Amino acid sequence: MAEDLDNERILSLYRQMLTIRRTEEQIARSYQAGLIPGACHTYVGEEAIAAGVCAHLRGEDTIFSTHRGHGHALAKGVPVRELIAELFGKSTGCARGRGGSMHLFSPEIGLMGTSGIVGPCILQAAGAAYTFKLMETDRVSVAFFGDGGVNNGAFHEGLNMAAIWQLPVVFVLEDNRYATEVAFEYATRNTDVAKRAEGYGVTGVQVDGNDVLDVYEKAGDAVLRAREGGGPTLLDCKTYRTRPHAEGMRDTGYRTQEELEAWKARDPIALLAGRLVDGGIAGRETLDGIENDVTAAVAEGVEFARKSPWPDPASVADHVFSGQDADHA
Repeated sequence: MAEDLDNERILSLYRQMLTIRRTEEQIARSYQAGLIPGACHTYVGEEAIAAGVCAHLRGEDTIFSTHRGHGHALAKGVPVRELIAELFGKSTGCARGRGGSMHLFSPEIGLMGTSGIVGPCILQAAGAAYTFKLMETDRVSVAFFGDGGVNNGAFHEGLNMAAIWQLPVVFVLEDNRYATEVAFEYATRNTDVAKRAEGYGVTGVQVDGNDVLDVYEKAGDAVLRAREGGGPTLLDCKTYRTRPHAEGMRDTGYRTQEELEAWKARDPIALLAGRLVDGGIAGRETLDGIENDVTAAVAEGVEFARKSPWPDPASVADHVFSGQDADHA
Protein backbone atom coordinates (compact mmCIF):
# COMPACT_ATOMS: atom_id res chain seq x y z
CA MET A 1 0.00 0.00 0.00
CA ALA A 2 1.06 3.59 -0.56
CA GLU A 3 3.68 4.49 2.03
CA ASP A 4 2.18 7.87 2.91
CA LEU A 5 -1.21 6.39 3.77
CA ASP A 6 -2.03 5.66 7.39
CA ASN A 7 -4.76 3.23 8.38
CA GLU A 8 -7.24 5.99 9.15
CA ARG A 9 -6.89 7.45 5.66
CA ILE A 10 -7.29 4.05 4.00
CA LEU A 11 -10.46 3.38 5.98
CA SER A 12 -11.69 6.86 5.02
CA LEU A 13 -11.24 5.99 1.35
CA TYR A 14 -13.13 2.75 1.91
CA ARG A 15 -15.99 4.59 3.62
CA GLN A 16 -16.15 7.15 0.81
CA MET A 17 -16.32 4.50 -1.89
CA LEU A 18 -18.96 2.55 0.01
CA THR A 19 -21.02 5.71 0.53
CA ILE A 20 -21.02 6.35 -3.21
CA ARG A 21 -21.91 2.73 -4.00
CA ARG A 22 -24.79 2.40 -1.54
CA THR A 23 -26.16 5.80 -2.48
CA GLU A 24 -26.09 4.92 -6.18
CA GLU A 25 -27.77 1.57 -5.56
CA GLN A 26 -30.53 3.35 -3.69
CA ILE A 27 -30.80 5.95 -6.44
CA ALA A 28 -31.26 3.14 -8.99
CA ARG A 29 -34.08 1.67 -6.89
CA SER A 30 -35.67 5.10 -6.49
CA TYR A 31 -35.50 5.65 -10.24
CA GLN A 32 -37.20 2.32 -10.85
CA ALA A 33 -39.90 3.36 -8.38
CA GLY A 34 -40.59 6.52 -10.38
CA LEU A 35 -39.21 8.92 -7.77
CA ILE A 36 -36.53 10.43 -10.00
CA PRO A 37 -37.53 12.30 -13.17
CA GLY A 38 -35.43 12.42 -16.32
CA ALA A 39 -32.31 10.42 -17.12
CA CYS A 40 -30.17 8.93 -14.36
CA HIS A 41 -26.55 7.79 -14.82
CA THR A 42 -24.95 5.97 -11.90
CA TYR A 43 -21.28 5.75 -10.94
CA VAL A 44 -21.27 2.11 -9.84
CA GLY A 45 -17.87 0.53 -10.50
CA GLU A 46 -15.91 3.78 -10.75
CA GLU A 47 -15.93 4.86 -7.10
CA ALA A 48 -12.18 4.60 -6.61
CA ILE A 49 -11.53 7.54 -8.92
CA ALA A 50 -13.75 10.11 -7.22
CA ALA A 51 -12.62 9.00 -3.78
CA GLY A 52 -8.92 8.90 -4.61
CA VAL A 53 -8.81 12.25 -6.39
CA CYS A 54 -11.08 14.30 -4.12
CA ALA A 55 -9.25 13.12 -1.01
CA HIS A 56 -6.49 15.59 -1.99
CA LEU A 57 -8.75 18.58 -2.60
CA ARG A 58 -9.59 21.43 -0.27
CA GLY A 59 -12.97 23.11 -0.02
CA GLU A 60 -11.83 26.06 -2.11
CA ASP A 61 -10.55 23.82 -4.92
CA THR A 62 -13.03 23.35 -7.74
CA ILE A 63 -14.32 20.39 -9.70
CA PHE A 64 -16.30 20.23 -12.93
CA SER A 65 -18.06 17.03 -13.91
CA THR A 66 -20.37 15.21 -16.29
CA HIS A 67 -23.80 13.58 -16.41
CA ARG A 68 -22.25 10.74 -14.33
CA GLY A 69 -21.39 13.08 -11.49
CA HIS A 70 -23.05 11.75 -8.34
CA GLY A 71 -19.82 10.14 -7.09
CA HIS A 72 -17.82 13.31 -7.65
CA ALA A 73 -20.42 15.37 -5.78
CA LEU A 74 -20.37 13.04 -2.78
CA ALA A 75 -16.58 12.83 -2.72
CA LYS A 76 -16.29 16.64 -2.84
CA GLY A 77 -18.59 16.97 0.15
CA VAL A 78 -22.26 17.08 -0.89
CA PRO A 79 -24.22 15.37 1.92
CA VAL A 80 -26.03 12.17 0.91
CA ARG A 81 -29.41 13.64 1.86
CA GLU A 82 -28.87 16.73 -0.33
CA LEU A 83 -27.82 14.63 -3.31
CA ILE A 84 -30.87 12.38 -3.08
CA ALA A 85 -33.19 15.35 -2.50
CA GLU A 86 -31.77 17.01 -5.62
CA LEU A 87 -32.46 13.93 -7.73
CA PHE A 88 -35.99 13.82 -6.32
CA GLY A 89 -36.39 17.45 -7.43
CA LYS A 90 -36.91 18.78 -3.91
CA SER A 91 -36.11 22.26 -2.60
CA THR A 92 -33.63 20.86 -0.06
CA GLY A 93 -31.38 19.46 -2.79
CA CYS A 94 -27.89 20.81 -3.38
CA ALA A 95 -29.18 22.82 -6.38
CA ARG A 96 -32.57 23.46 -4.72
CA GLY A 97 -34.28 20.97 -6.99
CA ARG A 98 -33.35 22.83 -10.16
CA GLY A 99 -30.61 20.55 -11.47
CA GLY A 100 -31.64 16.95 -11.01
CA SER A 101 -29.41 14.00 -11.77
CA MET A 102 -27.25 15.54 -14.50
CA HIS A 103 -26.91 19.13 -13.29
CA LEU A 104 -25.60 19.14 -9.73
CA PHE A 105 -24.26 22.39 -8.32
CA SER A 106 -22.82 23.34 -4.93
CA PRO A 107 -20.32 26.19 -5.33
CA GLU A 108 -19.90 26.63 -1.58
CA ILE A 109 -17.88 23.38 -1.52
CA GLY A 110 -16.27 23.81 -4.94
CA LEU A 111 -18.69 21.69 -6.99
CA MET A 112 -19.07 24.07 -9.91
CA GLY A 113 -21.47 22.01 -11.94
CA THR A 114 -22.10 18.78 -13.78
CA SER A 115 -23.48 18.60 -17.30
CA GLY A 116 -24.81 16.16 -19.87
CA ILE A 117 -23.01 18.08 -22.59
CA VAL A 118 -19.85 16.15 -23.44
CA GLY A 119 -16.53 17.96 -23.03
CA PRO A 120 -17.13 21.50 -21.73
CA CYS A 121 -16.03 20.65 -18.19
CA ILE A 122 -12.47 20.40 -19.57
CA LEU A 123 -12.54 24.03 -20.66
CA GLN A 124 -14.38 25.17 -17.54
CA ALA A 125 -11.76 23.58 -15.29
CA ALA A 126 -8.99 25.21 -17.31
CA GLY A 127 -10.77 28.54 -16.99
CA ALA A 128 -11.04 28.20 -13.22
CA ALA A 129 -7.37 27.26 -13.06
CA TYR A 130 -6.50 30.37 -15.08
CA THR A 131 -8.41 32.44 -12.52
CA PHE A 132 -6.45 30.83 -9.69
CA LYS A 133 -3.19 31.60 -11.46
CA LEU A 134 -4.15 35.23 -12.00
CA MET A 135 -5.12 35.47 -8.31
CA GLU A 136 -1.73 33.99 -7.36
CA THR A 137 -3.29 31.35 -5.11
CA ASP A 138 -2.41 27.66 -4.78
CA ARG A 139 -5.95 26.51 -5.50
CA VAL A 140 -6.45 23.65 -7.95
CA SER A 141 -9.16 22.87 -10.49
CA VAL A 142 -10.19 19.37 -11.62
CA ALA A 143 -12.16 18.14 -14.62
CA PHE A 144 -13.75 14.67 -14.61
CA PHE A 145 -14.78 13.33 -18.02
CA GLY A 146 -15.26 10.07 -19.88
CA ASP A 147 -13.57 8.53 -22.89
CA GLY A 148 -16.37 9.89 -25.07
CA GLY A 149 -15.02 13.38 -24.42
CA VAL A 150 -11.45 12.90 -25.61
CA ASN A 151 -12.34 13.17 -29.30
CA ASN A 152 -14.17 16.41 -28.63
CA GLY A 153 -12.57 19.72 -29.61
CA ALA A 154 -12.79 20.88 -25.99
CA PHE A 155 -10.27 18.21 -25.02
CA HIS A 156 -7.66 19.42 -27.50
CA GLU A 157 -8.24 23.10 -26.80
CA GLY A 158 -8.32 22.67 -23.04
CA LEU A 159 -5.12 20.67 -22.78
CA ASN A 160 -3.30 22.93 -25.19
CA MET A 161 -4.28 26.09 -23.31
CA ALA A 162 -3.45 24.51 -19.94
CA ALA A 163 0.00 23.53 -21.21
CA ILE A 164 0.78 26.94 -22.72
CA TRP A 165 -0.16 28.78 -19.53
CA GLN A 166 0.99 26.04 -17.11
CA LEU A 167 -2.36 26.07 -15.36
CA PRO A 168 -3.03 24.41 -11.97
CA VAL A 169 -5.49 21.90 -13.36
CA VAL A 170 -5.87 18.12 -13.22
CA PHE A 171 -7.70 16.42 -16.07
CA VAL A 172 -9.21 13.12 -14.92
CA LEU A 173 -10.22 10.75 -17.70
CA GLU A 174 -12.54 8.02 -16.46
CA ASP A 175 -12.04 5.55 -19.29
CA ASN A 176 -14.87 3.08 -18.75
CA ARG A 177 -14.42 1.71 -22.28
CA TYR A 178 -17.77 2.86 -23.69
CA ALA A 179 -19.30 6.20 -24.68
CA THR A 180 -22.94 5.28 -24.14
CA GLU A 181 -22.75 1.96 -26.04
CA VAL A 182 -19.89 2.75 -28.47
CA ALA A 183 -16.61 0.98 -27.66
CA PHE A 184 -13.63 3.32 -27.26
CA GLU A 185 -11.60 1.14 -29.64
CA TYR A 186 -14.21 1.77 -32.32
CA ALA A 187 -14.15 5.55 -31.86
CA THR A 188 -10.38 6.07 -31.96
CA ARG A 189 -7.21 4.37 -33.16
CA ASN A 190 -5.16 5.69 -30.22
CA THR A 191 -6.66 4.61 -26.90
CA ASP A 192 -3.56 5.61 -24.91
CA VAL A 193 -4.78 9.04 -23.88
CA ALA A 194 -1.87 9.59 -21.49
CA LYS A 195 0.41 9.66 -24.52
CA ARG A 196 -1.93 12.07 -26.29
CA ALA A 197 -1.51 14.43 -23.33
CA GLU A 198 2.25 14.32 -23.70
CA GLY A 199 1.80 15.51 -27.28
CA TYR A 200 0.50 18.78 -25.87
CA GLY A 201 3.26 19.05 -23.30
CA VAL A 202 0.98 17.88 -20.50
CA THR A 203 2.16 15.20 -18.06
CA GLY A 204 0.15 12.06 -18.81
CA VAL A 205 -0.15 9.24 -16.28
CA GLN A 206 -1.73 5.81 -16.62
CA VAL A 207 -3.81 4.85 -13.56
CA ASP A 208 -5.57 1.67 -12.44
CA GLY A 209 -8.94 3.29 -11.90
CA ASN A 210 -10.22 0.31 -9.90
CA ASP A 211 -7.39 0.52 -7.37
CA VAL A 212 -8.12 3.42 -5.04
CA LEU A 213 -4.58 3.36 -3.64
CA ASP A 214 -3.09 3.77 -7.10
CA VAL A 215 -5.54 6.59 -7.81
CA TYR A 216 -4.76 8.24 -4.47
CA GLU A 217 -1.00 8.12 -5.01
CA LYS A 218 -0.99 9.42 -8.58
CA ALA A 219 -3.70 12.01 -7.96
CA GLY A 220 -1.69 13.25 -5.00
CA ASP A 221 1.32 13.82 -7.24
CA ALA A 222 -0.85 15.64 -9.81
CA VAL A 223 -2.54 17.91 -7.28
CA LEU A 224 0.77 18.76 -5.62
CA ARG A 225 2.33 19.52 -9.01
CA ALA A 226 -0.54 21.91 -9.76
CA ARG A 227 -0.35 23.62 -6.34
CA GLU A 228 3.37 24.19 -6.65
CA GLY A 229 3.17 25.75 -10.11
CA GLY A 230 4.24 22.70 -12.08
CA GLY A 231 1.32 22.85 -14.47
CA PRO A 232 -1.37 20.42 -15.60
CA THR A 233 -1.59 16.64 -15.46
CA LEU A 234 -3.87 14.18 -17.22
CA LEU A 235 -4.73 11.04 -15.26
CA ASP A 236 -5.80 8.27 -17.64
CA CYS A 237 -7.86 6.11 -15.27
CA LYS A 238 -8.83 2.69 -16.63
CA THR A 239 -12.13 1.62 -15.09
CA TYR A 240 -15.54 0.17 -15.90
CA ARG A 241 -19.17 0.93 -15.14
CA THR A 242 -20.99 -2.23 -14.16
CA ARG A 243 -24.49 -0.80 -14.54
CA PRO A 244 -26.01 0.37 -17.84
CA HIS A 245 -25.02 3.70 -19.36
CA ALA A 246 -28.23 5.09 -17.86
CA GLU A 247 -30.93 3.47 -15.75
CA GLY A 248 -33.51 1.76 -17.92
CA MET A 249 -31.02 0.92 -20.67
CA ARG A 250 -29.61 -2.54 -21.40
CA ASP A 251 -26.64 -4.10 -19.62
CA THR A 252 -25.27 -6.10 -22.53
CA GLY A 253 -25.66 -6.47 -26.27
CA TYR A 254 -22.95 -3.95 -27.01
CA ARG A 255 -20.69 -5.72 -24.48
CA THR A 256 -20.61 -9.37 -23.49
CA GLN A 257 -21.78 -10.86 -20.23
CA GLU A 258 -18.32 -12.38 -19.84
CA GLU A 259 -16.67 -8.96 -20.06
CA LEU A 260 -19.10 -7.54 -17.53
CA GLU A 261 -18.49 -10.37 -15.06
CA ALA A 262 -14.72 -10.09 -15.47
CA TRP A 263 -14.82 -6.43 -14.45
CA LYS A 264 -17.19 -7.13 -11.57
CA ALA A 265 -14.52 -9.47 -10.26
CA ARG A 266 -12.24 -6.40 -10.04
CA ASP A 267 -14.75 -4.38 -8.05
CA PRO A 268 -12.81 -1.52 -6.41
CA ILE A 269 -14.60 -1.78 -3.07
CA ALA A 270 -14.14 -5.54 -2.78
CA LEU A 271 -10.50 -5.19 -3.79
CA LEU A 272 -9.77 -2.70 -1.02
CA ALA A 273 -11.80 -4.67 1.54
CA GLY A 274 -9.68 -7.74 0.80
CA ARG A 275 -6.47 -5.77 1.21
CA LEU A 276 -7.68 -4.25 4.49
CA VAL A 277 -8.45 -7.66 5.96
CA ASP A 278 -5.43 -9.47 4.55
CA GLY A 279 -3.12 -6.67 5.65
CA GLY A 280 -4.47 -6.69 9.19
CA ILE A 281 -5.65 -3.09 8.91
CA ALA A 282 -9.31 -3.81 9.61
CA GLY A 283 -11.34 -6.86 10.54
CA ARG A 284 -14.71 -7.80 9.15
CA GLU A 285 -16.35 -6.35 12.25
CA THR A 286 -14.89 -2.93 11.46
CA LEU A 287 -15.99 -3.13 7.83
CA ASP A 288 -19.46 -4.27 8.89
CA GLY A 289 -19.65 -1.24 11.19
CA ILE A 290 -18.84 1.08 8.27
CA GLU A 291 -21.46 -0.71 6.18
CA ASN A 292 -24.09 -0.17 8.88
CA ASP A 293 -23.22 3.52 9.21
CA VAL A 294 -23.41 4.08 5.46
CA THR A 295 -26.65 2.13 5.08
CA ALA A 296 -28.25 4.19 7.84
CA ALA A 297 -27.11 7.47 6.26
CA VAL A 298 -28.55 6.49 2.87
CA ALA A 299 -31.86 5.41 4.43
CA GLU A 300 -32.05 8.71 6.30
CA GLY A 301 -31.28 10.55 3.08
CA VAL A 302 -34.17 8.90 1.26
CA GLU A 303 -36.56 9.69 4.11
CA PHE A 304 -35.33 13.30 4.18
CA ALA A 305 -35.84 13.62 0.42
CA ARG A 306 -39.31 12.10 0.52
CA LYS A 307 -40.46 14.49 3.24
CA SER A 308 -38.84 17.58 1.75
CA PRO A 309 -41.05 20.14 -0.01
CA TRP A 310 -41.15 20.81 -3.71
CA PRO A 311 -39.69 24.14 -4.86
CA ASP A 312 -42.14 27.02 -4.60
CA PRO A 313 -43.44 27.83 -8.11
CA ALA A 314 -43.14 31.51 -7.24
CA SER A 315 -39.36 31.07 -7.04
CA VAL A 316 -39.01 29.81 -10.62
CA ALA A 317 -37.00 32.85 -11.72
CA ASP A 318 -34.68 32.80 -8.69
CA HIS A 319 -31.02 32.17 -9.54
CA VAL A 320 -31.74 32.89 -13.21
CA PHE A 321 -31.57 36.68 -13.33
CA SER A 322 -29.22 38.90 -11.38
CA GLY A 323 -32.02 40.87 -9.80
CA GLN A 324 -30.69 44.16 -11.16
CA ASP A 325 -32.91 46.54 -13.03
CA ALA A 326 -32.73 46.24 -16.80
CA ASP A 327 -31.20 49.74 -16.99
CA HIS A 328 -28.26 48.56 -14.91
CA ALA A 329 -27.80 45.11 -16.47
